[in-house]
Amino acid sequence: MVAGEASGDLLASLLLSGLRARWPQLRAVGIGGPRMAEQAFEAWWPHHKLAVRGYAEVLRHYREIVGIRDQLRLRLLQDPPAVFIGVDAPDFNLDLAAALKVAGVPTVQFVCPSIWAWRAERVAKLKRSVNHVLCLFPFEPELLHRHGIGATFVGHPLASVIPMFPDQAAARQSLGLALDAPVLALMPGSRASEIDHLAARFMRAARLLAQRRPGLQVVLPIAPGLRNRVEAIWRQVGPVPGLQLLEGQSHAALAACDLTLVASGTATLEAALYKRPMVIAYHMHPISWWLTRRKQLQPWVGLPNILAQEFLVPELLQERATPQALCAELNQWLTQPQRLIPLQRRFEVMHQSLIRDTARSCADAIQNLLAR
Repeated sequence: MVAGEASGDLLASLLLSGLRARWPQLRAVGIGGPRMAEQAFEAWWPHHKLAVRGYAEVLRHYREIVGIRDQLRLRLLQDPPAVFIGVDAPDFNLDLAAALKVAGVPTVQFVCPSIWAWRAERVAKLKRSVNHVLCLFPFEPELLHRHGIGATFVGHPLASVIPMFPDQAAARQSLGLALDAPVLALMPGSRASEIDHLAARFMRAARLLAQRRPGLQVVLPIAPGLRNRVEAIWRQVGPVPGLQLLEGQSHAALAACDLTLVASGTATLEAALYKRPMVIAYHMHPISWWLTRRKQLQPWVGLPNILAQEFLVPELLQERATPQALCAELNQWLTQPQRLIPLQRRFEVMHQSLIRDTARSCADAIQNLLAR
């Protein structure tokens, strides 16, 4: 198995629980993180080595990443596994899977690359590289079947983990937050490059909002290994009233908050599953942004908006993601509470549509693949 970042580590750990229930003597090895380790996963490299986003950012780490992939490929070809499962990280996993598939190793991709949103040309590579795709969203299998790719909708694991109606008061108590003052969750991402581009913007937006909303409480969950980076940025930004850093605990932060400022990615779906209003933002290297925009197929980048096929929540990207603009959009949610009820109802319907017994569905699909 290969999982390339915090969200992949979480998805892979849930998948592993289903595989271990089916095959108790399973040995799982490759690249992963702490949640996979809790499932007795043997990590030959830590998942954060692959946690890089954006063309320019990848170029800086290209030699190291390719070196890891080459070493892993040789090791797996010398001692072939019963199955290879790539968890998200398609730019890394599909090339590796292609080489293993040629050698006769069954290959699975858990999380369909977002060919419906951008880089549609990847569908040919996906077909060449994998025997089966485990899909998080219900519309994906039909799309893949049209291209001759085996696929199964397994639900989104987070939809089964996150409660339909989160206990906000209990979450606030667990984090030591006051029950009677608003809470803003800052979610600038789990990659170092995301932190570099977004953390300062998010902190400055929070400071501006705190000036409008005295008593505002602000929480910022930090992915493993990034605390020093976040603290250094905080020192550069200066005081942010009410801000406290959390070690992980992103789900507790979303359960506790009234609204969130969140980087585009899996966390936007998590925020929707927690039924929280949000402002989605993203910023990257200008070259990466130019290349990404050229390959974008839909007007939305946030998963809640993509699933709804409309702008349920605002998206401020690249040059629009200024602290002032972010603050203004956040304040809109606080000044227009009548918008919350219809939004939360939409999120409830979205949540229900994604619930499946994901671990079991994945194990069934993999067992059927191995039987063939």
